[in-house]
Amino acid sequence: MEVLIEQLLVYGVVILFCLFVVIWYLRSQRRKSKLVEQKIAQAKIDGLYEPVSLHPVVDIGSCIQSGACIQACPEKDILGIRNGKATTINASRCIGHGACFHACPTQAITLCIGTEKRGVELPHVSQEFETNVSGMYIAGELGGMGLIKNAVEQGRQAVENIYKSMKSDKKSHTSDFDLIVVGAGPAGISATLTAKKLGLKCLTVEQDTLGGTVFSFPRSKIVMTSPMDLPLHGKVKLFETNKLELLDLWKTVLSKNEIDIRENTKIESIENADGVFNLHTKSGSTLTSRFVLLAIGRRGTPRKLNVPGEELPKVAYRLLEPEDISDKHIVVVGGGDSAVESALLLADKNKVILSYRGEAFQRIKPKNAERVSKAAQEGLIDLRFNTNLVSIGTDDVLISGNGNANPVSEKNDLVYIFAGGELPSQFLQKAGIQITKKFGEAILKH
Repeated sequence: MEVLIEQLLVYGVVILFCLFVVIWYLRSQRRKSKLVEQKIAQAKIDGLYEPVSLHPVVDIGSCIQSGACIQACPEKDILGIRNGKATTINASRCIGHGACFHACPTQAITLCIGTEKRGVELPHVSQEFETNVSGMYIAGELGGMGLIKNAVEQGRQAVENIYKSMKSDKKSHTSDFDLIVVGAGPAGISATLTAKKLGLKCLTVEQDTLGGTVFSFPRSKIVMTSPMDLPLHGKVKLFETNKLELLDLWKTVLSKNEIDIRENTKIESIENADGVFNLHTKSGSTLTSRFVLLAIGRRGTPRKLNVPGEELPKVAYRLLEPEDISDKHIVVVGGGDSAVESALLLADKNKVILSYRGEAFQRIKPKNAERVSKAAQEGLIDLRFNTNLVSIGTDDVLISGNGNANPVSEKNDLVYIFAGGELPSQFLQKAGIQITKKFGEAILKH
């Protein structure tokens, strides 16, 4: 009898302990879930909840709350756990590198473009990556696939399809090149290497510099959860790499294979004349090619102010690594969220002037309006409405307006211009490419 009582006591203690652990766990999960709900509510207020491009969609039936997707994502608060399932929080900040997709142990994540309410415009392409314009192909981010590994694969496959098409074409064509690749990001570099491997006479042009939109990523680290196969080089295993390290790799491979990228060459328009494409550059020259592969980004070309000195190297149109910038005199131009958020990020370690031509901010998020107003009141940001950047010098800038009869000279080290962009959809439509809207369509799924 005593043994039975002793066993019952032991079992009772064990049961109570287990019950305590379960209750503690459930309360902990409830607290975390409420925190995620608060973040979602704030994201909706800030306008960050709705995705604007490629983003993860979670199948709650398959999700087991492993948290692997959250740990794999290098950005902050894109995903969270609510009521035991993964969910998106700040979906509009997702840059579509797909780390969550590859990390999920139950394949519960699909990468989609657009939502049921908000469509995203994409060019029409076939399974061979050819558009409705015969001989013109698209690969990479422009087609909805911003993942480095997959963009590299698409660039390779697209050129292989071009090669097959060229071999089956018995017509005689006179052009400068067999193929012109527009864009030197992951897809464009892969396409260029594949063209070299197949013996095509190929030219690759880039409106900025080698690397493309990879270097607009907001973090210095790029996560790649699986190796990519780079043509003429082999498998590349960079599970977490610096953007500059990736650039060095591409430069090494291109140099080894004696390939030159024609940088700072913007294609203004493309015309098809009897089976040969005429590519008109911003400088006024014309390039001709039998085939064209567009490997450009979706973000468009930054709109410039066209003021003297804008070509100086201290001028930029996107803020990449604000944490590395300190003790500088900076002018930020623009009245949108990008300009305001950049000014706020730079204000802690630098002297920042935020110049906007309007009388007040019109369409920025309420939270940003509150933060920039507070920063201006505290003297962290020199906020100047009704002003324009007149010219940019090596060590200064001239700013007009704000009640001043003459432009005012300000000491300056860096200028960031956020004046919007020229959307690639206009460029595509001018070339004859059909554009369709995708409403939540899966781009990558298991």
